[in-house]
Amino acid sequence: MDTLSPAERSERMRRIRSKNTKPEMRVRRLVHSLGYRYRLHDRRIPGSPDLVFRRRRRAIFVHGCYWHGHNCKLGRMPKSRLSFWQEKISENRRRDERVRHEIEALGWTALVLWECELRNVESLRSSIKEFLNA
Repeated sequence: MDTLSPAERSERMRRIRSKNTKPEMRVRRLVHSLGYRYRLHDRRIPGSPDLVFRRRRRAIFVHGCYWHGHNCKLGRMPKSRLSFWQEKISENRRRDERVRHEIEALGWTALVLWECELRNVESLRSSIKEFLNA
């Protein structure tokens, strides 16, 4: 049973963005502070990665744990309309896997950063440096 009215639920869902989210902005600031320059949401690359490093042939996706079904406390299933959300998140995961294969087929390498991983800045910093300098 949903605790919000249909109008309230619609308003809440309408506010959810796919670009320029807080987790994405946090990663962008960190990458920029490390001295790397990038392009945003390049539609020529499968999945329109959040950050694109064309010369390095690298792409970074910043995934929200809820929307992409991560196995952490942020990725929990909602309590209402369970069958709808299971299918929705399952389809998101299938799309993520398909995009990863498409990027690799083009000779690119992708890094997926999960929303819950962004809290440990030092670990995140070393992961990004290692990924971009490989």
